Amino acid sequence: MLQTMALLVIAAIALLLIYAATRPDHFRVSRTSVIKAPAPKVYALINDLKLFNTWNPWEKKDPSVKGSYAGAASGVGAAYAWNSRKVGAGRMEITDSVVPSRVAMRLDFLKPFKACNTAEFTLQAEGENTTIVTWSMAGPSPYITKLMGVIFNMDRMIGKDFEAGLADLKTLTERRHGG
Repeated sequence: MLQTMALLVIAAIALLLIYAATRPDHFRVSRTSVIKAPAPKVYALINDLKLFNTWNPWEKKDPSVKGSYAGAASGVGAAYAWNSRKVGAGRMEITDSVVPSRVAMRLDFLKPFKACNTAEFTLQAEGENTTIVTWSMAGPSPYITKLMGVIFNMDRMIGKDFEAGLADLKTLTERRHGG
C-alpha cells in the first residue's frame, strides 16, 4: 500500500513537471483604463519617473523603499533603481518615448529573483479630454517561472497591481486636470 502511494505521488510530480514544460516560453500581462484627461497630461505622469513613482503601486507597498534616480530627468535614459525588503530590488529605464502615445521601459529585477522584462504604456486619445491607457509587461518564462505559474496565476497577481496603479494614475491625473 505504501509503495503504491509513493508511486502515485512520484507520477503526480512527474506529470506536474511535464505539464510545466509545455507552458508558453513568454508571458504578457496587460490592463487598460480610461482616464478623463488629455493624453499629454497622462503621458507626463508616466514619462517622468519621479512623477511615475507618485502612483507606482510597488512604491506604495513599501514606503521605506530606498530608491535612486539616474540619467535624464524624463524620457529615454531616465532610470530608477530600488531596493526594498517587501518589493525586492531592481532597476527600470525608459528605452523609448513617443509623445504623447507611448513609453517603454526595461525592467531588471534582481530580488527576489532575477528577471529582465519590458513594460509598455500605450496612450490612445479619444477626443480632446479622454485617454485610453494600456499598461503591459512582457518577458521570457524560464522553466522555474513556468513551474510557479502552474500554482500561481501570474496574470492575476501582477494584474491586480496594474489595476491599482492605473486607478491611482486615473485619480491623480483627473484631479490635476479637473476631470
